[in-house]
Amino acid sequence: MDGLIWSGAAVSCLGLLGLVVSIIRVNRARKTGLDDKGLRAAVQKVLPLNLGSLFLSVIGLMMVIVGIFIG
Repeated sequence: MDGLIWSGAAVSCLGLLGLVVSIIRVNRARKTGLDDKGLRAAVQKVLPLNLGSLFLSVIGLMMVIVGIFIG
């Protein structure tokens, strides 16, 4: 079960890394001084990365919880 816990932690960290990347991309878009439409378009481009990263984080945390319960 240690493998499940550590792999879950790795998946969760990968999701966290994706969230940080999406935050950085949105901050860069905000600093460029785009108008409302341009900023919305930039955020819409980042949205799939953000949602996928959240999904990975949740799956990783679930793997850790299951590994702890089984072990």
